[in-house]
Amino acid sequence: MGAKNWPGTGSLERSGDPVDDAMDLAKIREAAERVARSEGLEIFDVEWKVGKQRLLRVYIDRLPGPENPEAIGVSHKDCEKVSEQLSVILDVEELVPGPSYILEVSSPGMDRKLIRPGDYERFAGRLAQVWLNEPVENQKYFEGRLAGFADGIIRLAVRDREIAVAFENVKKANLVVEI
Repeated sequence: MGAKNWPGTGSLERSGDPVDDAMDLAKIREAAERVARSEGLEIFDVEWKVGKQRLLRVYIDRLPGPENPEAIGVSHKDCEKVSEQLSVILDVEELVPGPSYILEVSSPGMDRKLIRPGDYERFAGRLAQVWLNEPVENQKYFEGRLAGFADGIIRLAVRDREIAVAFENVKKANLVVEI
């Protein structure tokens, strides 16, 4: 799990099946991005998982900005539209080889993964959990407030101090839901 997926190239769970392992998530992502753009959305991440069933999970997002001044998130209707359109493209372009699979389109959620440098800037001030590949101050896990990102360094406010972590050292990170 140490490899970074950004800029959202997706993750592929290897199954040992040549059909599943030959998945081209980059092509699937390109198709998903075409659909998302047409709906004013962006693709956050793409995952392929093989277990009891084959699952293609596509996360969509709506970024804040001039096109979205109210910072409205992703709706069920957005997921439905992207799912319907993407499903047709995946079938027509035969981007998912082999037997049947489930296409799931959803938002990244309130406890979303932080996978790109921009995520650390966008969510500054929010509580996050960060797991590291190599220890910083003898720790490989921190929970604290995102305090910014610059020059490849993530700043985290942890209790009464600020921790600096190299982006490349992050194994995984996600926001924490605060009630």
